[in-house]
Amino acid sequence: MKLKNTTGAGIKDCKEALEASGGNFDKAVAYLREKGKAAVAKKQDRIAAEGYVGVYSHSGKIGVVVEINCETDFAARSETFQELVKNIAMQIAASNPLYLDETQVPTEELEKEKEILRNKAKAEKKPPQVIEKMLEGQVKKYYGEVCLMHQSYIKDPAKTIVDVVTEATATIGEKISIRRFVRYELGEGIEKKQENFADEVAKVSAKK
Repeated sequence: MKLKNTTGAGIKDCKEALEASGGNFDKAVAYLREKGKAAVAKKQDRIAAEGYVGVYSHSGKIGVVVEINCETDFAARSETFQELVKNIAMQIAASNPLYLDETQVPTEELEKEKEILRNKAKAEKKPPQVIEKMLEGQVKKYYGEVCLMHQSYIKDPAKTIVDVVTEATATIGEKISIRRFVRYELGEGIEKKQENFADEVAKVSAKK
């Protein structure tokens, strides 16, 4: 039951994972995640035109609208899917991603970020080959900050949003994809006293 609650997988799959991993809990979690990724890969060619548009407001200060798609209206109305939509909306409110994934990051913005990192490394007298290796890690970190799919999940930082969607896909049995989102913050763009609403949202979501 602990494995089921942690991964969202079915009892049968959990038993299979524990048998395959010799009863090791961490290995069983990894086994289920890999199996989930394989299941997701098989579903990628399917059309996911149903789904749900979730709306979340935090104390009237932050508002989020997110569209998450699945294959059938039946799945869209399920408790598991509705919970996913709510959690992703809260993630967006708390973590303020700028893009859905790395494909949406403008090339010029990424190159600008790389140039800043290169100049910093050069100032520290790092060799060229070391600089390029450092860049790989820094770019990955950058994606983890600005891209929703690569952010750490606020309810379980050991997972990314990719992991969360993968697990939901395995549980629901349909292709699931986050299509788009919009985030509004009260007074955004107006000079005012700074308040960290994102931290406030994260604290609220952790209690739920």
